[in-house]
Amino acid sequence: MVEMVKPAAVLEHLAVTVYQLRTPELGDSTYIVSSADEAAVVDVQRDVDRCEAALDALGVRLVAVLETHVHNDYVTGGPELARRRSASYIVPRDSGYLGGQAIFEGDAIEVGRIRVRPLFTPGHTPHHLSYEIALGEEVLAVLSGGSVLVGAVGRSDLISPDLTESLTREQYRSAAKIGELPEPAVIGPTHGAGSFCTSSPAADETWTTVGREKERNPAFLIRDEDEFVRRQLAGLGAYPAYYAQMGPINRSGSRPWPSADLEDLASGALPDLIANGVVAVDIRPRLEFAAEHLPGSVNIELDGPFSAYLGWIFPWNSRFIFVSSTKQMAVEAARQAARIGIDNVEGWVRADGWREAAVTTASYRSIGIEDLKDELAGSGEWRVLDVRQESERAAQIPGSLHIPIQDLRARAPELASRPGTTFVHCASGYRAAIASGLLEASGVDVVHVNGSFQEWLDRERRTTGPGGPLSRVNSRSI
Repeated sequence: MVEMVKPAAVLEHLAVTVYQLRTPELGDSTYIVSSADEAAVVDVQRDVDRCEAALDALGVRLVAVLETHVHNDYVTGGPELARRRSASYIVPRDSGYLGGQAIFEGDAIEVGRIRVRPLFTPGHTPHHLSYEIALGEEVLAVLSGGSVLVGAVGRSDLISPDLTESLTREQYRSAAKIGELPEPAVIGPTHGAGSFCTSSPAADETWTTVGREKERNPAFLIRDEDEFVRRQLAGLGAYPAYYAQMGPINRSGSRPWPSADLEDLASGALPDLIANGVVAVDIRPRLEFAAEHLPGSVNIELDGPFSAYLGWIFPWNSRFIFVSSTKQMAVEAARQAARIGIDNVEGWVRADGWREAAVTTASYRSIGIEDLKDELAGSGEWRVLDVRQESERAAQIPGSLHIPIQDLRARAPELASRPGTTFVHCASGYRAAIASGLLEASGVDVVHVNGSFQEWLDRERRTTGPGGPLSRVNSRSI
């Protein structure tokens, strides 16, 4: 059984408690609505054992599992949880889910002493529902899915380019609808900081209230719908390629959870596996990887948005092996991968096991971003590669080459053909570590630049003054 992680209460009332179960690496939340001895769950992820452990600890009977929308960033566990707990599986009307009880605004679900009432809030998707938590006629909370988020709204470009503008307009009107609820009402969004389903970087808080959002959310502060649409569409950045797989998987119904165990593989077997197309992903901290790793392996740190980049960088249906310091970490990586439908993990290899197997290892340099300027002052041929997204390039290192991280595998041979050293940076060093491993495997002489890009900007500001060429960065933290 999964280790129990106690969910946090975002609403505590005599009649109901709403708990939030976080999935930090995806920036998402599941909600457990508990009243009397009954409960409903909203937007549960595929690894339903976490939710079951919480329900058992609370001592409540599950009566309903609800979806706010067809999810693009993870595989739902809704059908499986409902089946295992003999609960109703409830989905938005006309959303395309196979099976489940279709529901729409005007309906209601009794859960203990309260009612869960659908609120039609299209925008993030065409059939999106939020769910009011009501005691009598008093609305205590709204579970807003991908509608109103903390300081942002859900992006509206995941369905079709032809629908993006109309969905953005609907998102604006849906936010206004939520804004009509009582200002103390809690807003519990599914998506939050770290999720690529947000239209712009969301605030770090994981829940909010109607009143707080009226003071900071662009959906409430921008009074003109056309201006809101213009700003929202201008701020949309790239999103992971694996999103294209999630809708069809989720509509098709329950997808069983894979085995929690991983096969122990010998380090000596890994070079042949890599040569035969298996992707070796080293999940250790980036500086450990830089110091020593197996040739051909790529570093995606587990402590970060691991699954998002695993599903973005490599083709769908790739075969994986994880390199880790412990099996527990490798199993956690496999759990995170399975949340987005990646089940073909063939095993794990213990880091340092290569020494016993006398396998040749590789390494590359990693420097602090504060040392980059000194490095560039030296002799020799070099280039600076920025792997951030285009939306993050308002502030940049002058003369840097820009290749977004998701495009790098295709461009790596081009960089390998160029002489000299490539210094790779991002916003923190996380994506630069992924890029450095990819480039090294292609034969590039690479140096990983670690640290906050903001440190570079602050140093430049001290040197050039406020009128200098760079300004404060507004980007993802990694």
